Amino acid sequence: MNLTVRLFAALRERARTDELELSELPATLDARGLKRAIEERHPELGSLAHVAVVVGTSYVTESTAIRAGDEVSLLPPVSGGCPSVEDALSRGVFELASEPLEPAQCADRVAHASCGAIVTFTGTTRAENRGKRVVELRYEAFDAMTGPEMARIFERCRRELAADEREHALRMLCRHRVGVVHVGEPSVVIAVASPHRDLAFRACRYLIDELKKSLPIWKKEIYEGGEHWIGDRS
Repeated sequence: MNLTVRLFAALRERARTDELELSELPATLDARGLKRAIEERHPELGSLAHVAVVVGTSYVTESTAIRAGDEVSLLPPVSGGCPSVEDALSRGVFELASEPLEPAQCADRVAHASCGAIVTFTGTTRAENRGKRVVELRYEAFDAMTGPEMARIFERCRRELAADEREHALRMLCRHRVGVVHVGEPSVVIAVASPHRDLAFRACRYLIDELKKSLPIWKKEIYEGGEHWIGDRS
């Protein structure tokens, strides 16, 4: 079996390419076997134990079968759309942005006459991390997957917090920067509106926590004299 595997962030830099062209793979292969084969053929990538395998735009388990023609990507641990119509805010809207984020504008977008509470979370670039002075951050995203994955996070949020269309309604917006973000600038803004504050607070916390776990966006910190991909375990 022949396969093309896409690489991102630190993996892309180690391989010095965006894609690996793999030939003569076993006809029967699961995600675990694929990572093992890549480790053997490309030792410059290091251990892939903490690397996720994505087929199309969905994370897969280690035992998932990989087939010829699959669109496969390897995603290192994450650091961690297009504008939608107004009604979509009740389901959750996610947007990548190359321009500076405006938290107040995000809060304005989720505001609604039915909602008595608006909660926002803003993550900004701090000046020091890991004992080093930070010059700037550089964010990279797997564009085709961020929207579908964030939609799954929005869905889990509504389900686990028992949100519905009445007293427990939610209106949710998440905007995340890509590219260069300077010290003090927002890198992510989450705005949630709900009829009551308790649900708005819980939803906002849920969204940022889950986003950091699985959204395929990577952060490289640039220091005075060095750089480091956050989450990289090589």
